[in-house]
Amino acid sequence: MGHVNHRSFSSDARGFTLIELMISLVLGLLISAAVMQVYLINTRTLTVQQSASEVQDSTIFALQSLDDHIRITNLGNPISNITDGTANGGVVLTASNVANITAIKTAYMTISAGQTVTAATKGWTGVSNTNVASDQLTIQYKNITPASLYDCEGTEVVSGSSDWVIERYFVRTVTGDAPTGSGTQDLVLACDAGRIQSSSTVTGFGGNGEVIVPAVEQFQVLLGTLADFDRLTYLPAKTYLEITDKPAITSIKLGVIVRSSTPLITDADKTQFSVLGKSQTLKTDTTNKKYYRRSYESTILLRNARVMSVTGLPSNSQ
Repeated sequence: MGHVNHRSFSSDARGFTLIELMISLVLGLLISAAVMQVYLINTRTLTVQQSASEVQDSTIFALQSLDDHIRITNLGNPISNITDGTANGGVVLTASNVANITAIKTAYMTISAGQTVTAATKGWTGVSNTNVASDQLTIQYKNITPASLYDCEGTEVVSGSSDWVIERYFVRTVTGDAPTGSGTQDLVLACDAGRIQSSSTVTGFGGNGEVIVPAVEQFQVLLGTLADFDRLTYLPAKTYLEITDKPAITSIKLGVIVRSSTPLITDADKTQFSVLGKSQTLKTDTTNKKYYRRSYESTILLRNARVMSVTGLPSNSQ
């Protein structure tokens, strides 16, 4: 049996000490924490950008389409002076605007918070996700142009049709069911379009309509009235209807609060908003508070409701 030389093993062949292992572990944790921090910051930034993009898309594309429809309000009506008593008036406020057709109840007309309405299936409820009730805007027009038009639900309105197109813009739950509870809910801005035929028959009106903005918290409407030659006043429908000598409606101002579909990773976004000069507070809800929300406003001049005021004629000197 040969002799084993124990000195052939180097005395330097040894493992890490406990202190070295602890230092390595701490350094690894610090590096991991730095990587995670960068990842979280990038993820938060990405979700904010994505949420902002969703809100911007809704306002640019959806609300621009809404503006285009409202702009042709009163088209086809020879009477340009729109009030609550104008026959076939572009802004539907009372039964007088729709030839006293009983099928069109007040819950389907232009409404602001505080009005007393006749309840109707799928009609206005004022539901919103703020401490202020939402409004409803109902308009009508007739296609007297040489080309086809399309109502807000995408149905063709052929040129020269004798039917009046009636459209109402309102807030409802995403399912179309009656709102429940006191917290925030999944709401959409929808449009319901129908026809008023020459026989005073109403078709296709009074349903859930089509979704215009998929995530909305509030929808407000003000009627622009020409109270004097150089004074334009904006009023909610309720206030306008209370005026004895009602001025002509020449424009409409809209205000919305739009919500993103993607939740934020950061803390809750802002809960206070200003819509058409009115301060509003988002309802308390721990599940839906972490969304990106912004308010937007738009003023639309009604092309077919222009009123000319003549204050005097210049003298013709010879």
